[in-house]
Amino acid sequence: MAGPSARTRPRTTLAEVASSAGVSVATVSKVVNGRTDVAPETRERVQDLLDRIGYRPRGAAARRLAVRPAIELAFEGDLHAYSAEIIQGVVDAAAPTGTHVIVTRRPTGAPPVEGPPEDWARDLADSGVRALIAVTSIMSDEQLAALSRAGVHLVVIDPLELPNVDVTSIGSTNFVGGLSAAQHLLDLGHRRIAFLGGHLGAACNQARMSGFRAALERAGIAVPVEYIRSAHFMYADGVAGGAALLDLPVPPTAIFAASDEIAVGVMEAARARGLRVPEDLSVVGFDDTQLARMSSPPLTTVRQPLTEMGRVAVRTALRLIDGESIDSHHVELATELVLRESTDRPTEHPSG
Repeated sequence: MAGPSARTRPRTTLAEVASSAGVSVATVSKVVNGRTDVAPETRERVQDLLDRIGYRPRGAAARRLAVRPAIELAFEGDLHAYSAEIIQGVVDAAAPTGTHVIVTRRPTGAPPVEGPPEDWARDLADSGVRALIAVTSIMSDEQLAALSRAGVHLVVIDPLELPNVDVTSIGSTNFVGGLSAAQHLLDLGHRRIAFLGGHLGAACNQARMSGFRAALERAGIAVPVEYIRSAHFMYADGVAGGAALLDLPVPPTAIFAASDEIAVGVMEAARARGLRVPEDLSVVGFDDTQLARMSSPPLTTVRQPLTEMGRVAVRTALRLIDGESIDSHHVELATELVLRESTDRPTEHPSG
């Protein structure tokens, strides 16, 4: 006859898992519930133990893990070197937490939302998006309210508008960057210095231009009206804007461009006119993307910590998702002037 039925092995408790992993029960609970505030190596160690004992969450924890938290990263217009730097930072910060990242884009000038804001926000929430990271974007009060009601948190990178206490944003010290770029050109001896900016209404563009103006005013140098131009932050705008500046009766000997793409476009406009960089024209960019390092000559530029801005945006979004408070609604990371080979002391301009 068969002996007594085998006893079922007792179910391993979270306390036992915590003891084996050398962590607290609270930490094990965070891993089970998909919380993001656990170090990657600790999460891996706890999850390995849970997998070995065949632990399967039930109830609310199971539902939370069935739809892992997601962050949408939204851009306007085509993706360029600037975008790639931000994407890298976002992915770097999101991957260790198991957070999905969805990258979306809309055509330049298209409205941020198609249809009623309530439907858009609800669709985001229903798809598992818990936070939206919008890059250089403007949101209306109706859209902000819809996101809030849907439980979708918003973080803006490089906001087009001035920081709003109702919007969490990540930027950089654009004014200081513009100041340092202009001061570098002044220190080299340039006095005919032009500014070629991006979107005229963008807060970052205004701050870079203000820093540029401040440096020249401090040096007692008046900036001619025709030396200030703005369009968009794109290569084609650098070519067109650079051509307009270099074709002036008295052209500048140096140009501060509000993005690396604009700066590389300026260098092409100079090349097309038989001008050498930096012998005939000094050029400074802004961002320090791969373009700056790959251009010929390598571009002197203001480093905007785009990758770190992406990382900070994700960490901020995850704190908001977890219901934690944040220290500031607007964070500015430091810029830094990076000297390369596109700037030098001025010589007499061939057309001057």
